[in-house]
Amino acid sequence: MKVCVPTYEMKGLDDTVCEHFGRAPTFTVVEIENGSVDTISNTGAHFGGSELLPEMLSREGVQVMLCGGLGPRAVMMFEEAGIEVFAGAKGTVRDAIRAWQEGKLMDATDENACRENRH
Repeated sequence: MKVCVPTYEMKGLDDTVCEHFGRAPTFTVVEIENGSVDTISNTGAHFGGSELLPEMLSREGVQVMLCGGLGPRAVMMFEEAGIEVFAGAKGTVRDAIRAWQEGKLMDATDENACRENRH
């Protein structure tokens, strides 16, 4: 299973969770079964690209997104792409994955999505 976390750099499991999902410079993707880590540059619309992030990450095989928060439109697009989204991630990528595995992150839904366009 591939789990993705929006991040700032290319530091793997030690990278910091980016608070602003759509504006994250990178996305760290961890294959849970074998522990491999890959970093993808954000080529989405906020960074001059034309692709939507859920489409891009789906193509990379991402099945779960862990983030601090995201807006209702992003929640809907991830649902349409078949990617589960969990909110409340913070700290490092390692911290976010541990919190998800321990059931400490909440399912991202339209009801708990950010309405301030900051993610």
